[in-house]
Amino acid sequence: MSREVLAPGKLMIAGEYAVLDGAPALVLAVNRGVRCIVEESDTLEIITPDGDDRFVRPVLKDTPSKYTFSAWNPTDLPEKPGFGGSAAACVAACIAAGTPAEEAISIHRSVQGGGSGADVAASIHGGMIRFHAGQSTSVSPVRPVVIWSGKSAKTQPLIDQYRSWSDRSDFVRESAAIVDSFHEDPVARLQENAHLLQHMAIVSGLRYATPRLAAIASTAQRYGGAAKPSGAGGGDCAIALFPDPEAEQAFRSDCIKRGWTLIDVDVASGTHSSG
Repeated sequence: MSREVLAPGKLMIAGEYAVLDGAPALVLAVNRGVRCIVEESDTLEIITPDGDDRFVRPVLKDTPSKYTFSAWNPTDLPEKPGFGGSAAACVAACIAAGTPAEEAISIHRSVQGGGSGADVAASIHGGMIRFHAGQSTSVSPVRPVVIWSGKSAKTQPLIDQYRSWSDRSDFVRESAAIVDSFHEDPVARLQENAHLLQHMAIVSGLRYATPRLAAIASTAQRYGGAAKPSGAGGGDCAIALFPDPEAEQAFRSDCIKRGWTLIDVDVASGTHSSG
């Protein structure tokens, strides 16, 4: 007898970095995450793709079974695109062990050494959420175009650099205002958030934009849209929004001509178990 647990990944739509200081963020759960197969066993066996079980062992250590983790709906990219795999794995482990999924927030934060918990919350609840001060509220989802930047990013050094910047109050306030008015005009607010994050990176010395990410953003603007890195930047993927389907399709075609990789994603429901 076996069970399957599916935990979605995430895309940060708006509010990254400022969410670490208690501001709200918008996070979208996507159908590229983590699968865990649970099989009966008298001993504990944890199998992960890369042998790293730091984010799942704390919750599984007292529940002997065989747990096999793998990518759910993986990309064929040579590197990770930044969909929050460790957060999804932590949530999947909680569900697999019969532990309340919300415990994944404190477990993930402890192992990672910090973090807002927004990525974990998105994996738990699914859809698109407004995450603020540990609370999640469901909101109407956007469906961005997702573009691979060409390389993975290491988030923690970027977060550490952000935290070393002392004059963050105006940035946090402006980020919160963008999130709170996001659905009035998603394209315009995404552009505002992109500019705000770029300015923050300049004044804080944070390596946020790469040449590819900058090119993606300027190309999206050419078609009347807006684009920005999803999450900490420095690599991973970008998201883009457009005012109409024709503009989006023109952007997609341009990306293909340039050799940029588009990643198909759909809005996902929250982590669930079957079998």
